[in-house]
Amino acid sequence: MKTMPAGEFKARCLRVMEQVRTTRQPVVITKRGKPVAKLVPADKNSDDIFGCLKGVFEIVGDIESPVVPPEDWEALR
Repeated sequence: MKTMPAGEFKARCLRVMEQVRTTRQPVVITKRGKPVAKLVPADKNSDDIFGCLKGVFEIVGDIESPVVPPEDWEALR
């Protein structure tokens, strides 16, 4: 894990953030040689339930009709 003094981080903040985003490698920011913060890449937000399975499977055929004909249903007997 890469370490960087706070003064250097302050001068190159945007560049360092872009580097962490692309390489996914965290950076520890130090002050007087002691770690004070860690810059880590953000995780993808996967809280949305709608569309989370997009592209995972494909619906083929009729999904509304029953698999067996109604004559074979036990509930109708």
